[in-house]
Amino acid sequence: MRTLILATGLLLAACAETTVQDEEPTVFKAYFLGGQSNMDGYGYITDLTASQSAPVDTVYIFAGASAGDGETGAGRGLWTPLTPGFGTGFTFDGVSNQLSDRFGPELSFGHTLGAQSDAPIALIKYSRGGTSLADNSGYGDWYPEGGGADDLNQYDFALATIRAALLDRDIDGDGRVDRLEPAGIIWMQGEADAYASPQSAGAYEANLDRMMDLLRAALHTDDLPVVIGRISDSGMDEDGQVMTYIETVLAAQETWVESDDCAAYVRDIETYAHSDDAWHYLSEGYWRMGIAFADAVTQLEAECGR
Repeated sequence: MRTLILATGLLLAACAETTVQDEEPTVFKAYFLGGQSNMDGYGYITDLTASQSAPVDTVYIFAGASAGDGETGAGRGLWTPLTPGFGTGFTFDGVSNQLSDRFGPELSFGHTLGAQSDAPIALIKYSRGGTSLADNSGYGDWYPEGGGADDLNQYDFALATIRAALLDRDIDGDGRVDRLEPAGIIWMQGEADAYASPQSAGAYEANLDRMMDLLRAALHTDDLPVVIGRISDSGMDEDGQVMTYIETVLAAQETWVESDDCAAYVRDIETYAHSDDAWHYLSEGYWRMGIAFADAVTQLEAECGR
């Protein structure tokens, strides 16, 4: 079912492109950003400077509305120039983007790539807090063998987001057809698996491998660069560790990155200060995270010959 849904969407997008007569498309470098709450982003817009808050004319974002497993409406969104407000609390009401007072790593990621790239940038984002790669976090999961037509999960919603983003063939609204060229996957997730159980942590490497294979397939690029963000523990617990099984997940992340020629591991995240909720970072951390992701994927693109 999932494969059919995505293939149908891509076919419709391809057909739409062929209706434009004698016109060179504008090529956007497209990046998928996915994961759980630290990809959502808990940075406060009020902590940004004027330049950090400014829209980026050459960077567009499609953020899919999130939902709990089995719910409806996820994956819908609208292409718009990148601005703050796509952090936690963002939603889409079916007509327009409803921005929040928060931002995530997508903001500085887009700022950084927009300043460095000669090509315009397209960001496709789908994330949901608390979700795991295994099917037992209690907040929803990306487990690709779960879900299905009658029980959709986060993986299905990511596919729906990608499909909806690709269906729009003029993302900047200038009347010319646009072509999105996949350039990378950015993944910030693992806290739920490191917290839930030894089973979810123990399965993390296999589940991560499967998820990256599927996302690369969804974006039609087997060797697409993948950047994995290293999760970190705030230590704000009685025993000094919030995520009991974090070492297992960290080892899995590192092993997977080392096994893949077009993957990078952003370790800088372990130096970021946590907020009082013990799970998320201060605003500065999300700004630094996006820059680190951009630097890592840019280096990967050069190394992988893209």
